[in-house]
Amino acid sequence: MCDDAAVPESILEVIALDAADARAARDGGADRIELVADMGRQGLTPSVATFAAVREAVDLPVRVMLRAEDGYALSNPGALVDAATGLRAAGADEFVLGFLDGRAAVDLDAVEAVLGAIGGCRWTFHRALDHTADRPAARRALAGLPGLDCVLTAGSPATVEEGLTTLTAEAASPPRVLAGGGLRRHHLAPLLAAGVDAFHTGSAVRPGGRWDAPVDPALVETWRAALP
Repeated sequence: MCDDAAVPESILEVIALDAADARAARDGGADRIELVADMGRQGLTPSVATFAAVREAVDLPVRVMLRAEDGYALSNPGALVDAATGLRAAGADEFVLGFLDGRAAVDLDAVEAVLGAIGGCRWTFHRALDHTADRPAARRALAGLPGLDCVLTAGSPATVEEGLTTLTAEAASPPRVLAGGGLRRHHLAPLLAAGVDAFHTGSAVRPGGRWDAPVDPALVETWRAALP
């Protein structure tokens, strides 16, 4: 069965590439892990073995990326459905996904194909939202999809710095805004003031902001301390 535990008042989600990252994120006070592979390609689906190692290492919620290639199209639905099915069988119960069609609109057929494999689990629509041709239409298209409880967004195709106005305007609109994409600590105050209460970070909790450096629990701790 999918996890139905209560969602915390505020969320600090940290990107992990492996079990060591996950342990460091936990030790720093992260509330949730986003598990991905290959950040050189914006984050792809990790292996079942990697998920299993992370699941054994920490008891935090783990959202697993379902994305097979760069970009936001779903070119091989069958392969990704198979990957999702394998991860579910291994115990994954939270996911991250999102697909756009050739018109840069939400590809509901692709989304629903993958949702069928995760069986009502909670999931995040990721930053595909920031690359849609019509953002309000994209948000309307997402309304009511089963299990969707947040959208990961920078408010712009670039970073939170450029999208801050959009994020603050959308703070009260469902689904829950998970602010991320070049997020820095100085963004937290205006976002919290606007009502955003979920935050996603990756390179900012690694020494030098390098993806080849491990998550640093001390850096995670500074982020968690800045949140309610």
